[in-house]
Amino acid sequence: MGMAQPFKNGFTLLELLIVLAIIAILAAYIAPRIIERPEEAKRVMAGVQIRGLETALDMYKRDNGMYPSTEQGLSALVEPPTIGKLPKNWSRGGYLKNGKVPKDPWGNDYIYLCPGVHGDYDIMSRGADGVAGGDDKDADINNWDLSE
Repeated sequence: MGMAQPFKNGFTLLELLIVLAIIAILAAYIAPRIIERPEEAKRVMAGVQIRGLETALDMYKRDNGMYPSTEQGLSALVEPPTIGKLPKNWSRGGYLKNGKVPKDPWGNDYIYLCPGVHGDYDIMSRGADGVAGGDDKDADINNWDLSE
């Protein structure tokens, strides 16, 4: 019996150290850029949530022939409305996966208008300050402004 053969298909310690060094360099370069932009990440998340609400509203309309009214609000996506024109084919279980209407990334309710000023309906987040208008992190996020 001879000596054990080293792994022929494995990595050497030097190769592993080089890979770890590359990962550390990338992390040191990328992490600060991500950490410096939390408000930008929140704005992107608001856009994603608005798009999800639009999809749920389209499913609601497909089933019921209409969108929920402003009075019924986005809660019509998780509970059958009890006011206004009632839906005839409301989907059992609702139209949102987790069974609740999300709040925007700043903890505020999305504003919903139907009929909308800019389309069949309008969905808005007032941004970081929660007040209409504003610039930068305080600017509103509106479904009609989101690019396709």
